[in-house]
Amino acid sequence: MAKKTTSPTKGRSKVKKVMHEYKGGKLKSGSGGKVKSKKQAVAIALSEARKSGANIPKKKGAGKSKS
Repeated sequence: MAKKTTSPTKGRSKVKKVMHEYKGGKLKSGSGGKVKSKKQAVAIALSEARKSGANIPKKKGAGKSKS
């Protein structure tokens, strides 16, 4: 079975585009509201990059709580 490969520039360009929109004040969240935090903008950028097929790993430890 052939290994699926993606260009590292695919994710990078998507993140660059989304961050440019955020800095210009034009980035909207899923509910249509204006994105105000940089963390939210990064999350949207990574999510869109994953949807476009870029090989971006999931955040480590997301959803885990130490007991």
